[in-house]
Amino acid sequence: MTATIFTARRIITMNGYRPLAQAVLVRDGRIVAVGTVEECQAWGEANVDDRFADKVLMPGMVEAHGHSAEGVFLDFPYVGYYDVPRPDGSIAKGVRSYDELLEVLRAADAALEPGETLVANAFDPIYFAGQERLSKEHLDQVSTTRPIFVRHASGHLATVNTAMLVAEGIAKDTQTPGVDLGDDGEPSGELQEAPAMALAKSAAEPLMKANSDPQGLVDYGRLCRNAGVTTTSELAGLMIIAAAQADMFDSVVNDPSFPARVSVYNVPGIPGVPADYAAAATAARALAERNTDKLRLGGIKLIGDGSLQGWTACCSHPGYFTGEDHGLAQFTDDDLNLAVKTFHEAGLQIFCHANGDASADQFINAVDLALRDYAWLDHRHTVQHSQVTRAAQYRRMATLGIAANIFTNHIWYWGDQHYEQVMGPERVERMWACRSAMEAGVSVTYHSDSGVTPTGQLHTAWCAVNRMTPSGRVLGEAEKVTVEQALRAVTIEAAYQLRMDDEIGSIEAGKWADFAVLEDDPLAVAPEDLRDVRVWGTVLGGIVYEAEKAG
Repeated sequence: MTATIFTARRIITMNGYRPLAQAVLVRDGRIVAVGTVEECQAWGEANVDDRFADKVLMPGMVEAHGHSAEGVFLDFPYVGYYDVPRPDGSIAKGVRSYDELLEVLRAADAALEPGETLVANAFDPIYFAGQERLSKEHLDQVSTTRPIFVRHASGHLATVNTAMLVAEGIAKDTQTPGVDLGDDGEPSGELQEAPAMALAKSAAEPLMKANSDPQGLVDYGRLCRNAGVTTTSELAGLMIIAAAQADMFDSVVNDPSFPARVSVYNVPGIPGVPADYAAAATAARALAERNTDKLRLGGIKLIGDGSLQGWTACCSHPGYFTGEDHGLAQFTDDDLNLAVKTFHEAGLQIFCHANGDASADQFINAVDLALRDYAWLDHRHTVQHSQVTRAAQYRRMATLGIAANIFTNHIWYWGDQHYEQVMGPERVERMWACRSAMEAGVSVTYHSDSGVTPTGQLHTAWCAVNRMTPSGRVLGEAEKVTVEQALRAVTIEAAYQLRMDDEIGSIEAGKWADFAVLEDDPLAVAPEDLRDVRVWGTVLGGIVYEAEKAG
């Protein structure tokens, strides 16, 4: 195959031996050489491609905690607070009041056939502090006959109307944890965490149908390409319990037109139903046999707690700032210990959702116990979200080889709310402790939790660098990182956590030719402008993909 030399104004390699370059030689989708044009030409005949001569190349960014449902959820009525990008480059406008919310829902109601459930996405009541919390009474103003399901931005809560409660038999004596009761002792309409949300079965059908739609995955790939992301992840894989999803991912991701690599971490069972961990481990190992250079299967995702802004994450003393209870644990200690031991001994990497520090402790303890029985030095088990993890916990994680994927986007999207309502002014200074984790020796990356906040690793890195909220507060000056450290976190460190750092994450010989193509130099702009760096597109395995822009 003919080799190609891509030239650029600057190439940021993330390879310490040669951090900057002007040209990269690519053959058969892999990097052959990095340096000057002359050094690349010394390898023999090659075409010189100058289309990026005025642009900056860096390693394709890596999103190690994503959800392909981001491509699906934008097909539902969008009722989030902030504007978000669509796959075609256009913008979905946010709603800033209950009146705007009801207006969107009424329009959606009018467009549906009788008998269809109305499902909307991305609402977050925390932005409406001081107002009555969204309840069935609000949604009953839209319809008293059509079931309505409003999924919250966190993915950990939903609000439904009376018609939904009646249709699904959700009542004050329902035993499932997470069915919120109002002052009158009746369900308020808020369903907290997956077991309670799963009671709204008529909403599950359109959501599951959307999740099995190949176009949603295609659209997720478009969003990644537009953001300069060449490797992403699916951290709510259902392939252990719904094998057809693996076939769909196989077909879509391995198609040459799909512009990203995807690593899938699967939940071991149905929420609220006891899982057979041994059977799940066997299924996960079988999935891994289907791995390709673009699609990785077989990782395990466990969910330890809930959402901070939904007050369902598990936090240690003194708990939540405004006095709510201390969360909904999704595992007992014994059950989590068994799950971790089973998957660890099967050689399966575990990503565990733990927003609160109490939940992080539970997972760290489980890994500690598993390692005592079965040594595995390179397990790369990871605390996901890791928002309230303490410095002492990071030191222990370093000792045990546990990595951290920190949800830095929370600083921008919910930082003011954490300061005022959730954690309080003192503890918020040490949340998202990126610097403390690095200094403890923990592998650190950051994520968007795509579908909760938009895919965009430049914004995610910007949050770690600047730690600024929409009101202008800086939360935790001592935990800021440099631009270089942030870019490393969203490239080579994220690749490490996905067990792919020998293939992607830096621009060096032997790795896949995966690049983010930028109009601006992220190392030259002011740190506060990092999120505004423009993305031209990507290169994946030597194939060029230009970003879509709204016309």
